[in-house]
Amino acid sequence: MRRMSDQPARWTQATVYPDMWADPADDLRNNEDSPDGELATLLDFLKNYRITLRMKCEGLDPEQLARRSVPPSTMSLLGLVRHLAEVERDWRNWITEGDPLPKLYGVKDADFHGAVAEQAVVDAAYADLEREQAATDAALAGHPNLGARVGKDKVAIRELMVHRIDEYARHCGHADLLRECVDGRVGQ
Repeated sequence: MRRMSDQPARWTQATVYPDMWADPADDLRNNEDSPDGELATLLDFLKNYRITLRMKCEGLDPEQLARRSVPPSTMSLLGLVRHLAEVERDWRNWITEGDPLPKLYGVKDADFHGAVAEQAVVDAAYADLEREQAATDAALAGHPNLGARVGKDKVAIRELMVHRIDEYARHCGHADLLRECVDGRVGQ
């Protein structure tokens, strides 16, 4: 168990704005052009939250990525990467009439329980996330009408897109706190 004196000092790499994660020139989320239209806006927000999650994880070793900060929680940065791969896969189940895709990691919370400090697990988690994001993006590209209702439950594409943004945003908030506990790095 950690003692208060074991907590890392807070720090940031930003030099322009001290409450930022990175300087504006180094921030991949900075976009000079505002997206045009509802779908483009939704996709831009999703892209930026995906980048934020990766930024919060970059530079950490497998032990740091797998570290659980608040017992008895099973949440870790690596667990979040695995969880988001799992939910990307599940969102495809929302738009199909067919049988659901099997879970990537097994029973409930296996995405977090299996987030162990091994490089092979880290590499597989990132590969899973990239693959599942690409597959969900491709499946949704076939439904450009945000008002279209799809799947067994006739969910609107707009609702699914907003839910995706919500999921990433919520977990990026978790990632902020997890990263600060790991090495003290802070920023938006």
